[in-house]
Amino acid sequence: MPKAKKTTTSGERDCLSIRVDLACGVRIGPGKIAVLEAIARSGSISAAGRALRMSYRRTWELVEDLNRGLGSPVVTTAAGGSGGGGASLTAVGAAVVERYRAIEADADAAAKQHLEALSAVRAGV
Repeated sequence: MPKAKKTTTSGERDCLSIRVDLACGVRIGPGKIAVLEAIARSGSISAAGRALRMSYRRTWELVEDLNRGLGSPVVTTAAGGSGGGGASLTAVGAAVVERYRAIEADADAAAKQHLEALSAVRAGV
């Protein structure tokens, strides 16, 4: 269920935080999506964890939760060595991010007037 949250960065506005609970038991929310996006940017699970101030173990647990729950890998890895290792999103992983962001955008647009009304209440208007 979407929850309204107050952003704390100057210049941002109130928005929704979405968590999707799939029938298969997988929960997809801002944390897992941030991990997938950080892996896509950095090409590394450990670098993604560092960027998110998260341990490698926790980062990998979030990826593995998606892999198990969806029944298909969301990240592919290459072992280290002379060519170096790395990680990248699979087509499934990219689709998860794309669909989550689309759900988030649609929900945010649908809730815009209500969030503005909540902001007015909060401001005492």
